[in-house]
Amino acid sequence: MRDEIETGGEAPYLQAGTPAYRRASRILFVAGFSTFATLYCVQPLLPDFVREFGVTPAESSLSLSLTTGILAVALLVAGAISDGIGRKPVMVAALLGAGILGIVGALMPGWHGFLAVRALEGLALSGLPAVAMAYVSEEVDPKSAGVAMGLYIGGTAIGGMSGRVLTAVLTDLGSWRLAVGVVGALAVAAAVTVWFALPPSRHFVRRAAGLPALVRAWRGLLTDPALLGLFSLGFLLMGGFVTVFNYIGFRLSEPPFELRPAVVGAVFLVYSFGVVSSPLFGGWSGRFGSNRTLAAAVSLMVAGLALMEIDGLFVIALGIALFTFAFFGAHSIVSAWIGRRAAVARGQASSIYLFCYYLGSTLAGTLGGLFWHGYGWTGVAAFVGLLLTVAVGVTVGLQRSR
Repeated sequence: MRDEIETGGEAPYLQAGTPAYRRASRILFVAGFSTFATLYCVQPLLPDFVREFGVTPAESSLSLSLTTGILAVALLVAGAISDGIGRKPVMVAALLGAGILGIVGALMPGWHGFLAVRALEGLALSGLPAVAMAYVSEEVDPKSAGVAMGLYIGGTAIGGMSGRVLTAVLTDLGSWRLAVGVVGALAVAAAVTVWFALPPSRHFVRRAAGLPALVRAWRGLLTDPALLGLFSLGFLLMGGFVTVFNYIGFRLSEPPFELRPAVVGAVFLVYSFGVVSSPLFGGWSGRFGSNRTLAAAVSLMVAGLALMEIDGLFVIALGIALFTFAFFGAHSIVSAWIGRRAAVARGQASSIYLFCYYLGSTLAGTLGGLFWHGYGWTGVAAFVGLLLTVAVGVTVGLQRSR
């Protein structure tokens, strides 16, 4: 059976309610789950790395930041590769490569060898996020694409949360090596599942590879005002989201709350809201329009941020939940919108968006620390509020460039 069929749009789209659509949605959820479980599984293991390898806490964080940094840059190339050879083969290779590398990493005796493996994992994982977005945009009926994209993003949310929880539990039961090896094995299983169960591409059109073709595609994408706005939203929204989660734990650890670390760590459980909000907002965008639904999602993020400014534990928890719920909804809307807007080179369009997404995570998340040290939580909230204010302005601008 051929896995990529070049039809140029003649074959029927995956329609909501059909068995093929439901199967594709489930498999994309599995792919997103495995990708982000692999990416973030080392975060709770940093103290274990300090003890075993004798590195500093800052050096231990390289096991995550090196992976995400390589991932962000490699995303710019992964979309172009998938435009040349197809969506499904790239996704399968990404999961399989990351899984095998995860198992190898669990066996590495030295710190530098482990870091090298984690860097290669970032390179391998770059073949999934943007390509999965392009697959949904090409294969799913436009009216149903929002829900399918939402399920994929919901899988990434649960994967990011579960990767942290799973490795923490397995480390308590055995060792960090067991935990990393199990996550790697799960990625291999996900690769096999995607290969056999994900419906083949029927609307994929192979495009010329090489630097000249890449430059032409980028010129077209980066001169579209609407796409530029959508790309910037990736930076702004993810930057604000990561900044909140980087520093809300510090606020809850200090007076007047002084919560224990285990309780503060439970904050990450709100990632589960992404499973609900991503397909929910995706469905609403198909019903009420992407413009209105995106504006509502960004407004809810602002409301959640405002609640976190109040000195009441229950109100802060409600604000975090609302902020998270709205963020994953906004992310799913923008992701699907980019696929519809980019008539050609969808893989590269998704790659640029995700590059901006992770760049926002890196730059804004780090810059937020300056506001924390200088002005405490109020400074952090003001900084995130500024990012969201710009995001509101961009959203209004998108309504004029439909």
